[in-house]
Amino acid sequence: MIQAILVFNNHGKPRLVRFYQHFPEEIQQQIVRETFHLVLKRDDNICNFLEGGSLIGGSDYKLIYRHYATLYFVFCVDSSESELGILDLIQVFVETLDKCFENVCELDLIFHMDKVHYILQEVVMGGMVLETNMNEIVAQIEAQNRLEKSEVRQVL
Repeated sequence: MIQAILVFNNHGKPRLVRFYQHFPEEIQQQIVRETFHLVLKRDDNICNFLEGGSLIGGSDYKLIYRHYATLYFVFCVDSSESELGILDLIQVFVETLDKCFENVCELDLIFHMDKVHYILQEVVMGGMVLETNMNEIVAQIEAQNRLEKSEVRQVL
């Protein structure tokens, strides 16, 4: 099961934080900081899997991450999840963001947080993977966009 999804920039500023297990806010902030430091100190040519930090469960959990341009996408998962499956899921999530925002960047995550959360909910909900077919995810996002536009027209 996926315990947390974290996206932060090269300076450690969180751009997307989603926990699927309850933690108090101060512990969440410590987890983000600890995860950033664990991931940042790793060399680019080292594998993208490492044991979870002490705050999120230690060796029972794994951090699986990818670094794209200025953003780190980190999934914290328990031992039942496949590392390669999660790496593929990160790729699907990033490619979906790229299709929805046409060459996604950090500012898209900042200024369109609601849309980013909606895309994430199409992929993962409650810590369980819902959909991995990018075309299906994009179709649902486009349907949601059409619905929003029709509601705006009805209001006007």
